[in-house]
Amino acid sequence: MLFDPPKCMNCGREIEGDEQVYAKLRYPKRKGFTEIKVYLRNEASFLCEDCFEKRA
Repeated sequence: MLFDPPKCMNCGREIEGDEQVYAKLRYPKRKGFTEIKVYLRNEASFLCEDCFEKRA
């Protein structure tokens, strides 16, 4: 695919597979969507665990 991998919105580090992240997104109006990765890529902003710990 030609999509950029997700990145932390604070430090810009690339999010790796199976890594714990925190996502900021709106709760969907529709129900029953199945393509969660596509939805997250289009609608969410991610924070890596290190940046989340620094903010808290």
